Amino acid sequence: MLPFVERVPTAKEIERFRLILSTYQDGTGMLKAKDDTLPGWRDFERSVAAAFGGIALETKGVYDVVLTDSGTAAQYGLSCKMRSTLKEVDRKGRVTIELSNASGEFWDSIKNAGLTQEDYHEQASTAGAILIAVVEKWHENVGVESGGFIDNSKSSYLSLQWNRNIGDYQLFHYPIDLPDAKTLQWEVLGRRLVGYDHYGVLFEWYGLSGGQFKYYPLADTALWQSERFRLEPLPTNLEYGLQRKAQAYFPEKWLQVNSE
Repeated sequence: MLPFVERVPTAKEIERFRLILSTYQDGTGMLKAKDDTLPGWRDFERSVAAAFGGIALETKGVYDVVLTDSGTAAQYGLSCKMRSTLKEVDRKGRVTIELSNASGEFWDSIKNAGLTQEDYHEQASTAGAILIAVVEKWHENVGVESGGFIDNSKSSYLSLQWNRNIGDYQLFHYPIDLPDAKTLQWEVLGRRLVGYDHYGVLFEWYGLSGGQFKYYPLADTALWQSERFRLEPLPTNLEYGLQRKAQAYFPEKWLQVNSE
């Protein structure tokens, strides 16, 4: 049975993921951290694929990692989202998931409904429903029901929240289906469209400043969440980084180019 599809990951699988993610401290990670590096969003996707037996697509598609059932050949998608907002989980009890920054496509859909940047605030509920419908359409377009290869019914969001100051990380797992826009309250505040659930802000769209569409599900509504963890410190008694990788992969050639 596949993790994140038919069961939650085991403790060993999470530890494998943690150790793989920790390797990006060796100078290969996307984020600079003094003399070393830390894993970034692409490193997160690659670590998920490596740890849980998936394939990292590394495209701009709606899914970042694909898991395949070896028995049925069915394929499921993970939309991987990484944000340095773990402190917001502590403060507000909500996880931060940036769904997209496709401002142009969102505005096109809103304008097709007869609204403009000048008057969309007058029909905020309609605008909010359109945004959610656009994201859901992306999923449908790659789904088996539309001739694609992904089974959306078992696909999901996997969010890695972290706190750079203290080095804590935590995984949160959510359904790919977004809440029904009709159950929310919508309004435009300044340059953002806000959707509220019964407890506070659930969606924000910065349509006039950056285009980010953000989703803030409650942490305690996650399908599953990991314990908090920290990256494994790298050994201090050996060299690491790109040079060590080159030496490990091409020992004879490396010796030749470094011999006196």
